[in-house]
Amino acid sequence: MAGEILKGKGKGKGVLFFHAIAIAIIIIWGSTLVSTKVLIREGMRADEIFVLRILLAYIAVCFISPRKLWSDNWRDELMILLLGVTGGSLYFITENIAVGLTYVNNVSFIASTSPLFTMLIAIFTYKGITIRKILFAGTLLAIVGVGIIIFNGQQVLHLNPMGDFVALIAAVSFGVYCYLAKQICERYDAVFITRKMFFYGLLTSLPLYLFEPWQFPLSQLSDVKILFNLLFLGLIASFACFVLWNVTITKIGAVTASNYLYLIPLATVLFSAIFLDETMNVIAWIGCLLIMAGVWMANVGCRDD
Repeated sequence: MAGEILKGKGKGKGVLFFHAIAIAIIIIWGSTLVSTKVLIREGMRADEIFVLRILLAYIAVCFISPRKLWSDNWRDELMILLLGVTGGSLYFITENIAVGLTYVNNVSFIASTSPLFTMLIAIFTYKGITIRKILFAGTLLAIVGVGIIIFNGQQVLHLNPMGDFVALIAAVSFGVYCYLAKQICERYDAVFITRKMFFYGLLTSLPLYLFEPWQFPLSQLSDVKILFNLLFLGLIASFACFVLWNVTITKIGAVTASNYLYLIPLATVLFSAIFLDETMNVIAWIGCLLIMAGVWMANVGCRDD
């Protein structure tokens, strides 16, 4: 029975509990872009939000991380450095920049295309992958959906299309991260990798301040709204949710848990309507539905043999 639970095949209240945990995590992750938007409106830059958020998460993860300092070899250390860039500094900073330029709903749905880029990389690098026709159909559908969202934001909502393109960069970055993480996580403890990733994410973001010095007054961190959103992003969304997500994967299975990720944009839509008064018109909904359907179809059409 224990083996079945670890593979996601177990039944009973215990497994249902972890399904509930997965849904709770998705709801939290769906609200992070809203918190980011609030902080941007309070005067924080995208890079400043990232540094404070990941610094909090890094300090927290150090308390539960193995005392191991370095990877087993320099190639693995370089791989984790790339994780820190693609899943840390580059991903979060571009995503935060996009949030400041366009609607959080646009960013959330465009970012949800990241599994497509992971699959495309895997197709060209792994031999044991079966490609179905539905993969190409799903990819095309998602691309059309992204195009509709960008066109809608520019023509109907009069938004800067640059925000949507930056969100697409974030999606590509996270897609590369997922591809790299799949390889390195097979050899190291997940908490150890996360601690290292947070560290390298912070380290690779520091050169930005040679061109754009830190400007947000640290004295304003005493503001309840700012402090609450930073603590939420760093300790809850980044640190706690990661730990719980790893536990959930072992209980209900990685594939089952990953399927919940498709609900993140829907949670974002709900929170943005409540806290940011960002509503979506019919055209935007069509684009978003095409993206979700396309990513799901592509996921079905690409599998390991």
